[in-house]
Parts: sequence; structure tokens; C-alpha cells
Amino acid sequence: MDIHQATERYEHWLAARIPLIKEDLDYKHKRMAEDPFPFFRATYYRWVQRFRANCADLLGAPTVLGVGDLHVENFGTWRDVEGRLIWGVNDFDEASRQPYTNDLVRLAASTLLAIEGSELRIDPDAACDAILGGYGDTVAKGGRPVVLAEHNVGLREMAHSQERDPVAFWDKLNKFPTLAEVPDFVRPMLEKWFPEPGLTYRVVHRIAGLGSLGRRRFTALADWHGGSIARETKELAVSAWGWEDAPPGEKEIHYGAIVRQAVRVADPFFQATDSWIVRRLGPYCSRIELAHLPARHDTQKLLHAMGRETANIHCGESAALAAIGRDLFQRGPKWLATAAHAMADDVRSDWNAWKKPK
Repeated sequence: MDIHQATERYEHWLAARIPLIKEDLDYKHKRMAEDPFPFFRATYYRWVQRFRANCADLLGAPTVLGVGDLHVENFGTWRDVEGRLIWGVNDFDEASRQPYTNDLVRLAASTLLAIEGSELRIDPDAACDAILGGYGDTVAKGGRPVVLAEHNVGLREMAHSQERDPVAFWDKLNKFPTLAEVPDFVRPMLEKWFPEPGLTYRVVHRIAGLGSLGRRRFTALADWHGGSIARETKELAVSAWGWEDAPPGEKEIHYGAIVRQAVRVADPFFQATDSWIVRRLGPYCSRIELAHLPARHDTQKLLHAMGRETANIHCGESAALAAIGRDLFQRGPKWLATAAHAMADDVRSDWNAWKKPK
């Protein structure tokens, strides 16, 4: 099965489970042809196929509830109940039970692609070592949330880059046109998380991300005491981890479960139901794109932190930590770099095939 066939079959599979927006899928396909990194971000369904083919020796690793679609642009910040800035994984659309190795290899492969595209500057093998070092250290300690207060100063400086300026953030969001029609069930979900009832607001369809492009997404924009606020709801689906052999009636979505059990400080404006999430959006309540990092930043420390945060997610299953520690020790120091290079090469090959006509 080539990349064109895989994409067609996956989208047919997904459309049988949730409504899809054709215009968004068309835009997604166009973005996939631009560069290997956006192609990588948009094609987790293909990653699942190729990971199983190329990394069979990693499939027997201890299983956890993992992120699935983990990559270097799936990290961001939010505010906790104390108003502190928290840093961590931003999106869990593809959460599923999987070997812990899948998250690490996907994160490392995304790093290699970002290095190739000059979005990160670090030796490729040193990058893999930083991720694995952060992960191993945190698994051994049982996890610790990343709070950008008196600790984690370097990460805090990255999170406060000029590109996350509130003026630019709200200007971009306010340019989306108002939706003429909004399903009746959407407004109560959004209004529940406003700071007070009775606010006047409009609903837009925000074009964001790549992996979830095509799914329904509704964003409410309002003015509250002289400043902009936003709440967003997005439709969820079963993870692509088992898409090829998932039974037709499969409905288990793990987004809420993985957020609840992970070692992290909760976002008080986040809610996950069986098939939708609702969250607050803001300049510092969103993911961080590589292009928005300060010109001078410590890439090695950033990747080490990403490894730490990956472990924080896996540490939600404390019973698996001892087994993960033993497995890491047995694999030695270079298994991650070897697997990441193989998968990055595979992604480039698929990307080259995607650019060609069917």
C-alpha cells in the first residue's frame, strides 16, 4: 500500500466515524506536499503502518497510554488555577494503548526532520540522546510537572517569545469569518466555560494544526471587560493506532483518560467528553511552533524537557515504570537514534511519492 492508497483508505475509515470537512482535507493535502515536516505531522495514520514495518523489534516494549501523534510542535502552555504558566504536551487526539517506544521514536524522528529543515540547530544524534536522557531520568523519578515559575527558567523564556504577543495572536484569530450555521449542541458546550453567563460572542471555524484538519472545530470569540477571550471545542475520533483492524463499532477514545492520569498540572478550562473537548485559547494557552521560538535558545535543553514531558505522560501508569526502566536499560544508548533515522528516511520517501501525481 503506497501513501496515496493509505490516505484514501484512512480518510474513508475516518469519515465512517465522524463528519469530515472536505475543504479542510483539501488544504491538508496541499500542506502535505510542501515539506517533509508538515507531511509528517499530517500523516500519523501512515506512521502507524510504517512504524510496525520498520520497528518490529520495538513493538514488544511495555505498553502505556501514549500520545501517539507526538512531535516537536505538539508542546505548548496553559495557565493553572494559580495563574502559573505550565508547559507540556498540547494535544492528545491520537492517544491510545501502545508500546512506550512509539512516542519516543516519533518525537525523535520529528526532531530529525526539523533539523533537516533548519528549524532546529543541533547534531541529530545529540538530539536523540537529549530526548532519551530526559525520558529516562524522569521515568526513574516517577515524573514531575513542568511549571514555568521559579524553576525551568530557560523554558519560560522560550514560552514568552515575541511571536506569542497577544496583539498578533488576537489579530490572527479575529480574522476568521463568522460561521453562518452552528449545530445546536455546540453553543451550550462553549458557553459553559465562559467567565460569566450572557456574553455576546461569535463562532468561527479556526484552521489549525495538521493531524486533525478535516474534523469539526468551533471557536467562540468574545470581548470581556475590554479584552478578547476564546473557547474552542473540537470533535474527537478513535485513534489511528489501530485503524486498519478496528471493528466498525469501535468508539473508545482515550483523550480524557490520558490527561487525567498523566503527571501534570491541570488546565482548569479543559474538559473532555466522550467525543469532544473544550478548552480555553489565548496567547499563552496554545501550542508553541518552532518558528515562534526565540532566535537564541538552548535546543538541547528543550529536547531534554520534551523527553521529560513524554515520561510525565507515561508515568501516569506507575505499574509500568519498572518494566519501562528495565526495557530502556536492555536496549542501550543508541536504539532511539537508529529507529528515528530509519523512520525519518521512510517519511522522506513517502513525501517524495506524495508530491508526484497518483
